[in-house]
Amino acid sequence: MSERRADASHAMPANAGKRVVMVNGIPASGKSSIANALSGATGWPLLSVDGIKEPFMQQFAEVDRPLNRRLGIASYQAIWSVIAAAPQGCTFIVDAWFGFQPKQTLIAGLHRAGVRSLAEVWCQISGELAAERYASRLADRLPGHPGAEYIPELIALAEKAEPMRLSPLYVADQMQPADNEKIVNWIKEVLMNVNYG
Repeated sequence: MSERRADASHAMPANAGKRVVMVNGIPASGKSSIANALSGATGWPLLSVDGIKEPFMQQFAEVDRPLNRRLGIASYQAIWSVIAAAPQGCTFIVDAWFGFQPKQTLIAGLHRAGVRSLAEVWCQISGELAAERYASRLADRLPGHPGAEYIPELIALAEKAEPMRLSPLYVADQMQPADNEKIVNWIKEVLMNVNYG
């Protein structure tokens, strides 16, 4: 595994600027599973909105939905600050539902962070499957995340949600098992040959 990661980390020139792999999709669309698999296969660091947000959620006695959203926005901003502070040549995997903020906010974050190569993996899912997954995880979610009352909204969101389309796009259909090796090879090709911004 360490040898595989070493090969992956040296697959691109160090002066190529910063690179970001966006793993995008609505809640319960399989983003985290794919993002974790990609990070494990490449050794690239993974940043997620929930990963940053949840330690802060634990510091509040109660987290209602407006506070949850504010913490999510702050976590989203923190991701771009971390990437901005990183050296040139770094590659990050970002796990987020990017559609919860305006596209212009994403563009500004990428610009501020100095991202020069970008690839998007879109987790395509039906409302029915998203609802089923979301319901099955409710008992394991931290207090402060939306509960079962969010499921009708999630189903409606699945019908209209779309990828950001700022870069080459890979659609990971959640009705089929993810081919993580194929996704990794596609990402490397994109980040080597396509410049963003």
